Amino acid sequence: MHTKILLAVIGIVAIASGYLVYINKHTEPAQPTATTPVQKDGFDGKNASFVLNGENIILVNGMAEITTTPGSATKTKVTYFGNEATADLDGDGAEDVAYLITSDNGGSGTFYYAIVALKKADGYEHTNPFFIGDRIAPQSTYIPQGTRELHINYAERRDGEPMTTPPSSGAVLLLKVTPGGVLEGLMR
Repeated sequence: MHTKILLAVIGIVAIASGYLVYINKHTEPAQPTATTPVQKDGFDGKNASFVLNGENIILVNGMAEITTTPGSATKTKVTYFGNEATADLDGDGAEDVAYLITSDNGGSGTFYYAIVALKKADGYEHTNPFFIGDRIAPQSTYIPQGTRELHINYAERRDGEPMTTPPSSGAVLLLKVTPGGVLEGLMR
């Protein structure tokens, strides 16, 4: 009788252990949210965290990979592009940092986004990434003095040109940070 109970207990422990190993291998670790300040001392866009398309992204040395579909080998690569510009964009007197990132999901497109790290008392907090375009050619990012406007200069394709045509038409995207910390386009 004791042998049957002992075997039953061993069996239950083995099943529970196997389940814990399975869960550990098939779940992703918790990620910090985008509202967590990314840096305490100085800003480093290559090592920042934010939310892109509903996914928590943590850049490490300028790169992050996320699984596109659970169980799939396909990954989306998010990369720090740079083109940093600094100025006060939210009106609190502190210098914020605007920069560009790219997202590549393994297809033919490379999607460019502008994002702003807002300087807060305890570190930096990111806005939403703002989509600029697919396979564009970024030129410069700047904030004209006293405007609190972010200007993104880039080259794009002319209307009707195929995506295989190199970008050659100049464009400017004007953005602002709302009082609620949202990065949005300006109409002029």
